[in-house]
Amino acid sequence: MAAKALLDLSGEAADALAGKQPIVALESTIITHGMPYPENFATAVTLENAVRAQGATPATIAVVDGRFKVGLDRAELEALSRLSGGVVKASRRDLSAVAARHGAAGTTVAATMYIAELAGIEIFATGGIGGVHRGAEETFDISADLVELARTKVAVVCAGAKSILDIDKTLEYLESHGVAICGFRCDEFPAFYARSSGVKLDHRCDGLHDLARMIRLQRDIGPGGLLIANPIPEDKALDAQTIEARIAEAVADAKAQGIARKDVTPFLLGRIVELTDGQSLAANMALVENNAVLAAQVAVELARLQG
Repeated sequence: MAAKALLDLSGEAADALAGKQPIVALESTIITHGMPYPENFATAVTLENAVRAQGATPATIAVVDGRFKVGLDRAELEALSRLSGGVVKASRRDLSAVAARHGAAGTTVAATMYIAELAGIEIFATGGIGGVHRGAEETFDISADLVELARTKVAVVCAGAKSILDIDKTLEYLESHGVAICGFRCDEFPAFYARSSGVKLDHRCDGLHDLARMIRLQRDIGPGGLLIANPIPEDKALDAQTIEARIAEAVADAKAQGIARKDVTPFLLGRIVELTDGQSLAANMALVENNAVLAAQVAVELARLQG
């Protein structure tokens, strides 16, 4: 069976793709593993509304009954939200196993990129990408998101790498694998909850049209897509030193409890919410909405280039 035979496009997504209209892919692990219900459902709806407000079609991607769903209706979004933590967190390597048993899954950055490219969607908005975990020199814990960025030609809008990661090593890995990175109106790589990691970027772009042209050129040049670094809005950002201290506490807790592999990120994000009295959750919701808005604006420019 060809992988495309597993695709289920919503009517709205199919119409947008057929008409070469603006469309933005959205991931589903933020729904299934990133936040508790009902905050996850509210965030999912907010993201879709943010994309629509910019004139683009949202296409939230998930695995439902073993099918690669591209575009979920409101009832499907809520059903997935109510399964928070109760379904597979699927990277690309998990897709065949979940599909074979007709299962359900939230899709990570890697899996969402793969399915988006399969469907023909050029741009995807997420919160923060996965990366090289702290202590990876001992654990070899490196997210599959980085591998996917090096081989899949989808542009990804993010607020940098999640702050729980080793950002310096993450960027070294991306450089070694030829992943193109551009800061949108910023000169330093953002650090998820904070606007800057202190790590300078080689490339910056300040205009939507130029960013769309860069995406198209990257599709030709390859090998992977373009990583667009979009800092959290200034009024929603957390103090870098304060959040770093809370992250260190959460990392220590994870180590003490023996949390490992794909369980690490959900545990750390949840623990940081507790340690910051919910401030990190509010920041997370703000940054992912900001990314969805930018992705939709760029999708509109991509459609104009197509025209």
